[in-house]
Amino acid sequence: MNISKYIDHTALKPTTLTADIEKLCNEAKQYQFAAVCVPPNFVKKAKLLTESSAVKVATVIGFPFGYSAVEAKIAEILLAIVDGADELDIVINISAIKNNDWVFLANEINHIMPIIRSRNKVIKIIIESGILTDEEIIRCCEIYGLAGIDYLKTSTGYAEKGATVEAVKLFRLHLPDNVQIKASGGIRDYTFAKQLMDAGATRLGCSAGVAIVQGAEAGEGY
Repeated sequence: MNISKYIDHTALKPTTLTADIEKLCNEAKQYQFAAVCVPPNFVKKAKLLTESSAVKVATVIGFPFGYSAVEAKIAEILLAIVDGADELDIVINISAIKNNDWVFLANEINHIMPIIRSRNKVIKIIIESGILTDEEIIRCCEIYGLAGIDYLKTSTGYAEKGATVEAVKLFRLHLPDNVQIKASGGIRDYTFAKQLMDAGATRLGCSAGVAIVQGAEAGEGY
């Protein structure tokens, strides 16, 4: 398995430097990663640095807590698209999940989806599975599966608990076949990355992409 093509090479720290983005994009081109995932203010730079390659540019919306108003998220989405983003990783309102406000969440995604689809972009919805109950995760799978998103994503990387094999399996069990899974948060080596892929993840969001590929080449996990 060529794991490189499943990796979103990521740099989302608030202290991210231009030099970090340059390094990220160069590594992504070298290892032929699926995408780079960068802060919104670096989308233009990343697009310029990857324009001669197949590497996609992803950015985050409503990051990392998801409680921005839907109007603010839409403004972020539109600006990201103008700047050249190919894929949008959107944090939904976690507080609404915890308050069982599923009507709010359905309304939020129903306002976002037409914008994404009319511009032929990829949408990944982040639900922060590490702080949700199984019942809340299943309900999210139902809502976002019905909405027709491209990927359901486990984590922002900012909660105490990131991706788990158990969460990925639960996603896969309750999502339609056409909705893929992005695992992110705490993925630092090939062994864990492969476990997540075996559980059903088809994209991995991580800052340790190079180490993971090198681990695969060294035969880790066998």
